[in-house]
Amino acid sequence: MPDPDQLTPAARRILDAAAVLFYEQGITSVGVDLVAQRSGVTKRTLYDRFGSKQQLVAAYLLERDRRWRSLVEARRDDAADPVARVLAPFDALATWLQGAERGCAFVNALAELPEPEHPGRGVVLAEKQWLLELFADSLRAGGFSGEGALAVQLMCLHEGVLSLRGTAPGLDAVAAARSAAARLLEG
Repeated sequence: MPDPDQLTPAARRILDAAAVLFYEQGITSVGVDLVAQRSGVTKRTLYDRFGSKQQLVAAYLLERDRRWRSLVEARRDDAADPVARVLAPFDALATWLQGAERGCAFVNALAELPEPEHPGRGVVLAEKQWLLELFADSLRAGGFSGEGALAVQLMCLHEGVLSLRGTAPGLDAVAAARSAAARLLEG
């Protein structure tokens, strides 16, 4: 899989087109013919750059993961106190979900990638594990007790927001989950 930071112009167009198509239409319903057409390249160029649709899916998810982590870490670094550092992933969601009407691309992808060996599945699972560990590390660094169980509770709230985004778009789930998370940190 090519490094998303070192893509050729054609590979960048392929990945950009795939990102829109996979998110909006679903991974399994989008074929490489459509990705090639939308990116203005031949199917051969797509395979030359990514090797397979599986690798293209993994590259799409990896690039989303890198952007998400960067956003969360920036919010965490800007936080003024331990509570704000723990809540940084919730604050990042408000920005992240703008224009993301289908909810979490990682959860959506996981539902479409049942094969344990699919490289995209590993990217999704690693992202979720990273977020859980980030919550635990932030709690530990902030001096909160019971960080393991509390990290799982925060993760549940966070993931619930992503689920509600697609199923109840009128709700302000980010604010509700952030408020509930702040209350958990008080007690």
